[in-house]
Amino acid sequence: MIRLDGVHKSFAARQVLRGVDLDVAQGSSMVIIGGSGTGKSVLLKCILGLVEPDAGRITVDGRDVHDGDHDAFLARFGMLFQGAALFDSLPVWQNVAFRLLRGRLKRPKADARAIAIDKLRRVGLSADVADAFPAELSGGMQKRVGLARAIAADPAIIFFDEPTTGLDPIMAGVINDLIREIVTEMGATAITITHDMTSVRAIADSVAMLHEGTIKWTGPIDRMDAAPDPCLQQFIHGRASGPIAALR
Repeated sequence: MIRLDGVHKSFAARQVLRGVDLDVAQGSSMVIIGGSGTGKSVLLKCILGLVEPDAGRITVDGRDVHDGDHDAFLARFGMLFQGAALFDSLPVWQNVAFRLLRGRLKRPKADARAIAIDKLRRVGLSADVADAFPAELSGGMQKRVGLARAIAADPAIIFFDEPTTGLDPIMAGVINDLIREIVTEMGATAITITHDMTSVRAIADSVAMLHEGTIKWTGPIDRMDAAPDPCLQQFIHGRASGPIAALR
């Protein structure tokens, strides 16, 4: 579904991506791991066509991300942002139905509200939450609202940016379970970026480690622990010493 071939991206003199090669199979859940500042978010922006690579090619379902109608291209995606990124001035249901109230996905207001309430129920929130404002909700509830928004338009591809950041372990587990269930039910292709190894093990079908601008290792989640790459082993076990520390 998603293919990156030799993707490079620099900002001024700083090389962020240095030849990324990666394949994400249709209907699979790929988790990209790596330290802060390694380019994970830049990689997502390149796939979305929001940042243009300096070299290399990215295709989604066989089509170059910069070809054709970009609005139609983006309509295939859903996104759960780090920190939920809700609009404080809008009630919850309008946050969830944001894309359904404007643009090419626009639906009648009553239909958009009904869809929003249905998606809220899918993430474990009652209809009573629909007219509340984000500031009235806990962090875990806000994250669920963000997840409901990500799936509101039934996207073919969903990106999750640090989905459990700022959550306690129990709520993080709830969000991980919801993501796994929803991606499986929808048959969606998913890419998650995270530092949380508990999330990696709960969400991933496959894992890719991004370090120094390249993919150091990629493979099925069940082969990760036995993989010989020293950078991967240092990262997944949280060791202070190792090749990553030596390079900093």
